[in-house]
Amino acid sequence: MELKQRNNTLALVALAISAFAIGTTEFISVGLLPLIAEDFHVGITTAGLTVSIYALGVTIGAPVLTAITSNISRKSLLLWIMIVFIIGNSLAAIAPNITILLIARIISAFAHGIFMSIGSTIAADLVAKEKRASAISIMFSGLTVATVTGVPFGTFIGQHFGWRLAFITIVIIGIIAFIGNSVLVPGNLSKGGRATLKDQLRLVTNGRLLMLFFITALGYGGTFVVFTYLSPLLHEVTGFKQNTVAGILLLYGVAIAIGNMIGGKLSNKNPLQALFYMFIIQAIVLFILSFTLPFKVIGLISILFMGLLAFMNVPGLQVYVVILAERYVPSAVDVASAVNIAAFNAGIAIGSYLGGIVTNSLGLIHTSWVGGIMVVAAIFLTGFSLVLEKNSLDKGVLPR
Repeated sequence: MELKQRNNTLALVALAISAFAIGTTEFISVGLLPLIAEDFHVGITTAGLTVSIYALGVTIGAPVLTAITSNISRKSLLLWIMIVFIIGNSLAAIAPNITILLIARIISAFAHGIFMSIGSTIAADLVAKEKRASAISIMFSGLTVATVTGVPFGTFIGQHFGWRLAFITIVIIGIIAFIGNSVLVPGNLSKGGRATLKDQLRLVTNGRLLMLFFITALGYGGTFVVFTYLSPLLHEVTGFKQNTVAGILLLYGVAIAIGNMIGGKLSNKNPLQALFYMFIIQAIVLFILSFTLPFKVIGLISILFMGLLAFMNVPGLQVYVVILAERYVPSAVDVASAVNIAAFNAGIAIGSYLGGIVTNSLGLIHTSWVGGIMVVAAIFLTGFSLVLEKNSLDKGVLPR
């Protein structure tokens, strides 16, 4: 029994390494945008497509590819995911032009989408029922570590040794994860439930769930109008030197990790109400940022507050989508999680693309208040959801 527990713990570590690799590659472009733009002789907003295109790939990949692959052995699927991930990032490292780089990012994004959908299921399957939450948290620790250290470390490598080496480093981590999954993850994992396209249709036509998906995209995506262009913002507007940016991104990652933990605690009792107040503070910070960005000290403080709020809403959004799915479409809770992952990444794609338009037409500094407007829209939708929730309670339809 002790040997099995130890083996399962090692399998969770292998999953966490996979999550670290995938989490790092998702946002690695943020710190490398100026280098990619300079190397390919394109504008900073064209280089910014490496963020929005990736997010769009995850948006499509998470629900659709999860449905298509639902009958495949979980371990086989996990290994294929890492192979696709390695291929995508290898192609990115040798891309001769921006077009090939964008294609490479889409390939990597497809792997990301499926991994995020099945990773929790695999982790939960490795342990006893009463330890599932802990197992899932171990797997997701890889994403947290990637946010805190992976992106700034990749940025540091890119600035000192070239952006291509940053992607090569991710490939090496992906290979280590593939070997770890091959050796440590058992082959007798249960298959996932049949995630049909019909289930997805039921989810996206349910008014309450559809509203939550919009809240996820707008509330989470608002920050990415700014975050996508954070590296050039820090350099061109706030006035920090390029070699200082990686250190600031590290601090930003720490703020994200702290905010994520706070958001989890605040969302335990009433996630929807917690989200309402989180979005209000998030919008205020984004609006204030427009005035503080030109000043180093107060600008840096404002950026760290933006990081604190950026992922604080994630636990509440994830918990509430499960609550609604169990209430309205109980046969498709897993699919609801996959669609919400798509909504998160749709927010990233919309935010980063909008940031590019704003940068081209108005200037970098205006990205913050435009992101604030996106979050304000999420505030109104969340407030409306609170009213609907109260009406449900009054009618005796109790939330689970």
